[in-house]
Amino acid sequence: MKNPPDNVSGKRHEWRAPTVDLWQVSRKLLAVADVQTGYHHDSISHALATLSLLGRRTRQFVTNIRTDSQLLTLQPLLGVGPKYGGKPVNARVLSEYDAVFLLPSGAGTLSAEQRADLFSYVHDKGRGLILGHAGAMAFFEWPEFYDLIGGRMGGEFTCEARIKVEDPAFPGADVFGGTSFSFYEQHPVFTAPYSRDKVNVVMSLDPESLSKKQRAMRPDDDFPVIWSRRFGTGRVFNIGWGHFEATWDDPRFQRLLLGGILWAMGA
Repeated sequence: MKNPPDNVSGKRHEWRAPTVDLWQVSRKLLAVADVQTGYHHDSISHALATLSLLGRRTRQFVTNIRTDSQLLTLQPLLGVGPKYGGKPVNARVLSEYDAVFLLPSGAGTLSAEQRADLFSYVHDKGRGLILGHAGAMAFFEWPEFYDLIGGRMGGEFTCEARIKVEDPAFPGADVFGGTSFSFYEQHPVFTAPYSRDKVNVVMSLDPESLSKKQRAMRPDDDFPVIWSRRFGTGRVFNIGWGHFEATWDDPRFQRLLLGGILWAMGA
């Protein structure tokens, strides 16, 4: 069987087996979309695939994709059933990852022990946590989660809004060009415990570009959409966009993602 033509150049190319195991040499990202108890965004599958491709294309990290919360633990994982019951299995646990990317919804499936482990993973072990789109609305039966990430998503609206780049020095924040640009997305509205005293706002909505109804959702005109924060010895990156698949395909958004992920990893 002949090698297929290259899709871009039309030239045929030889496939070569990889000479380096990226899992041995790269930073590691655990991407978890636990939506078993909440709303299933249509873009989630595409978001997970984009994260994996982004890491491998840039050779900056490798991604383990999960749609369950099993690996959100610092405890040894033991098998169940007659064959593996009580025996260690080869699944990685939190301590083997440099950062976790969460795309959860609903109350979630984390046990009390897993919640404590996630806190310790960031606060004590100095690892990274990244929240995508409506992740700041999840785990609503776990209020301490919002203290970890710096705020709670209390609503949203969809429109093309003017975006203010408040921290152009943050990795990837300059990819849209300048300190102001227009962007169409489902924009978040964050509520307590959000406070500018607790987070570093990277980007926010310009209230002058919003309707009266939209501005009424935050009478103080404070509409952050992306922030970073330190939590203990760890780092948290919260990005409120990602409702649409087209957003994940935007190369500017991908570069912003890459910058935030690497920052959260301490790279």
